Amino acid sequence: MRPEEDGMNNHRLVYSDDIGSRCPKCGKTLQKCICRASGEPVGDGRVRVARQTKGRKGKGVSLIAGLPLAEKELKALAKELKQRCGCGGTVREGIIELQTDQRDLLVEELKKRGYQAGKAGG
Repeated sequence: MRPEEDGMNNHRLVYSDDIGSRCPKCGKTLQKCICRASGEPVGDGRVRVARQTKGRKGKGVSLIAGLPLAEKELKALAKELKQRCGCGGTVREGIIELQTDQRDLLVEELKKRGYQAGKAGG
């Protein structure tokens, strides 16, 4: 008999090395995270600056992920970084997307602000 059939709904994560796809606080997938709905900051503390061209017709964007900030604070930081780089950008699902390939400048700027930032993806 499966646990769902006899009324037991004890679903806990025992071990996973894939912490990036789950919220560290509530343990749910990022799409079903209840922490974001409540406005609490979500992030794993490791700030990663990556470059991505997938789905953007070859244009590169810099993605900043892992910031432990609430949505309002993320938007304020994104605005300051856009002004520093002289580019456009947005905040989507807790990730700052900037229309630039100045990852070294972004890492340096984030380190000045006290974050442990590093380049991701080569």
